[in-house]
Amino acid sequence: MDTEYQNAEVLVCFWGKHMVGKWEFSVRAVTVGVLGGLDPAVGWGWRGHCQYKDLRNEERAMVSFTETTAQEESMICSHSGGEQRLETPSAKKLTDIGIRRIFSSEHDIFRESVRRFFQEEVIPHHSEWEKAGQVSREIWEKAGKQGLLGVNAAEHHGGIGGDLYSAAVVWEEQAYSNCTGPGFSLHSDIVMPYIANYGSEEQIKHFIPQMTAGKCIGAIAMTEPEAGSDLQGVRTNAKRVGSDWILNGSKVFITNGQLCDVVIVIAVTNREVHSPAHGISLFLVENGMKGFIKGRKLQKMGLKAQDTAELFFEDLRLPASALLGEENKGFYYLMQELPQERLIIADLAVSASEFMFEETRNYVKQRKAFGKTVAQIQTVQHKLAELKTHICVTRAFVDSCLQLHETKRLDSATASMAKYWASDLQNRVAYDCVQLHGGWGYMWEYPIAKAYVDARVQPIYGGTNEIMKELIAREIIRDK
Repeated sequence: MDTEYQNAEVLVCFWGKHMVGKWEFSVRAVTVGVLGGLDPAVGWGWRGHCQYKDLRNEERAMVSFTETTAQEESMICSHSGGEQRLETPSAKKLTDIGIRRIFSSEHDIFRESVRRFFQEEVIPHHSEWEKAGQVSREIWEKAGKQGLLGVNAAEHHGGIGGDLYSAAVVWEEQAYSNCTGPGFSLHSDIVMPYIANYGSEEQIKHFIPQMTAGKCIGAIAMTEPEAGSDLQGVRTNAKRVGSDWILNGSKVFITNGQLCDVVIVIAVTNREVHSPAHGISLFLVENGMKGFIKGRKLQKMGLKAQDTAELFFEDLRLPASALLGEENKGFYYLMQELPQERLIIADLAVSASEFMFEETRNYVKQRKAFGKTVAQIQTVQHKLAELKTHICVTRAFVDSCLQLHETKRLDSATASMAKYWASDLQNRVAYDCVQLHGGWGYMWEYPIAKAYVDARVQPIYGGTNEIMKELIAREIIRDK
């Protein structure tokens, strides 16, 4: 075939020979054009258009295609069932790269680069960010250059164009790093989908490429001082004045609140409707607009490096173009997108549990008491057995939810189950792992102490777990 194939759906991993689909690629040091600027050492490409550059001399790489046999094709990707991969119960470590059937070898290569990013760019700075109460803007732009933002956003919108599993790799690796400061998942997989799915062409072009690059940080403002999980209790309102809107109200507990450049604000636009849900709209509010005030950074029990703020809107005049989607359709949009938010929380929760388990396993195998390691005590062994079993069972369910969501089949009740179960598990694991550390588990210098306080908010945000049970129960008793 032609050596310069400009529109092939391909994936190139490292340089050398690799098979994708039914093609074998012989490639020199390359990366996909949309991710241009990656360090050659990263050495991974992305599914997309065949537009490559040799990173060493800027010449276009030569790509040769040869057909593979049916037998070779069946061995390519785990999604087809051909690649034999261990599941977490059988893996040496719960955080190993190369396990779980939902992933493929190209995801593994991406995971290696993401893990390296968190190890080199995030972990060394996280303590100082905890003291500052927020991360640096520089880390956002570095993440953008590395291709870690907007991973699941469509390429034609200015995103990376990867699949849901690739986005999950970023969530999981952040949990494995035990660094909760960067609000990447909220930015990329909660805020950006609202704009991509409901925004105008102009809004998409304006925000998505900049958000993918880490130059525009996103937030979403739902919660109010008097309205938490009950979104129908929102008091922030927007009134029409000519073709503009005047926005008034306040929000609280807003992740990325201080750093955000754009925030999606949930506001009441029609109080005359029978149900408050039918009178809610979404607005895009940009930093620097007159009447948009960022309040104090909130001092939290955990997530100390994650900037969480109060936001105020005082007679903020918004143009008609600031309306996201249709007027009074905001509650419908929220209901469409909340299952993904809850799935993210679930995956972060079980990943944090996997991290805590491995951290504790390492500790008890080294710590000595009564003339032997703590791991040799039978009660400790039984507790580790319980923890691993609970974590692996939860991982199987969450991975099943990821598969459902990748094919647009994850319903609200199932997402609620995943969020409630996994976040509850995270807190039980955190409690037991601190206990297994003894007094040292209470010391902030030990990662398990930080993991313990960071876990506590998981059953609260994204809809409290009590609300999750309500949603699950409603589906159980509903007449079909």
